[in-house]
Amino acid sequence: MQVLLNVPDMKAPFLMDVLRHISYVKVKPLTDEKALLLTEIREAVEEMKLIKSGKKQARNVEDFLHEL
Repeated sequence: MQVLLNVPDMKAPFLMDVLRHISYVKVKPLTDEKALLLTEIREAVEEMKLIKSGKKQARNVEDFLHEL
């Protein structure tokens, strides 16, 4: 199983040290870029769920293309 944790910067070194000392846990920190990408993907999935459930309205494709 993989788990993604959000830890305050001040507490991260301690937690990383604890995790590294557990033999069955592999620790691989994410780069800031990968963390941002995961956050953006998670937000996009949540937005799609809201649109599918009818709680949020999808925007017009023409408006979207004009933003690009």
